[in-house]
Amino acid sequence: MKNITLSVDENVLAAVRRHAAECNSTVNALVREYLTGLAAHQDRAKRARARLRQLSAQSQGRLGKKTWTREELHDR
Repeated sequence: MKNITLSVDENVLAAVRRHAAECNSTVNALVREYLTGLAAHQDRAKRARARLRQLSAQSQGRLGKKTWTREELHDR
């Protein structure tokens, strides 16, 4: 594991320390969990975009001729 140094406003740090104590955790653990979740989310999003591109390329579906106008579609 790598150590990092962060600069955080004193009031923010005090609030996070209180929150960590209430959760029986540490600021370090909260930051680690947040960054781990962020990295996992980014990875899932990247894989989802790749899968969508793959499915789109494999699709046999085709669009037919447009038989409506924008005005008809939004006619109220």
